[in-house]
Amino acid sequence: MKMMKTGRVHAAAVVAAVLGILVAAVPGYAAEPSSWPPATGFWTTPTIHDAGRIHYSHDFAYQPDPKATYKIVFGLTKMGAHPDQVSPSIEHLARAVNLYVKAGVPLDHLKFVAVAYGPGTAVVVDDAHYKAKFGVDNPNLPVIAQLRKAGVDVAVCAQAMAEHHFKYEWLDKNVTLALSGLSTLANLQLKGYAVLIF
Repeated sequence: MKMMKTGRVHAAAVVAAVLGILVAAVPGYAAEPSSWPPATGFWTTPTIHDAGRIHYSHDFAYQPDPKATYKIVFGLTKMGAHPDQVSPSIEHLARAVNLYVKAGVPLDHLKFVAVAYGPGTAVVVDDAHYKAKFGVDNPNLPVIAQLRKAGVDVAVCAQAMAEHHFKYEWLDKNVTLALSGLSTLANLQLKGYAVLIF
């Protein structure tokens, strides 16, 4: 029994050593943290400046066609990890705008609609009422203003507003009050919009 245990330990050590050699041989692998990605110049925010950073190259596959029109409806379902952080859903929406524009797609070819609901509902509440609830200004509002300027219709589910006890007049001026998240997603999908939920 002892010999079997010793044999297993020896075999495990051999496997670990071989894997260590193989991993070390992989090009670009470094056991210690490297400087990748570079500290400066790697990330850009070409259109939505306060969120949605991207790294772009013409060499990447599946590039958008600058002549095409892109109809996408986004479900915004998340708050930031902390109230003073931009929602990851808003980050993804901003990144989509930045990626398409950087790839050469004109803003008027982007037919983007986003609807907040569920846990993401609070991202559209005005500063005064967001601060009353969370103790800080709403970090999403400057990004939503930039999205609106870029032609993105940011909406919120009226049912979710009521469920969260947010009065409709607390809605930020750059946000559309939609009947519901589910009807917005379904209606636009029937009109040919791709649906992305974040």
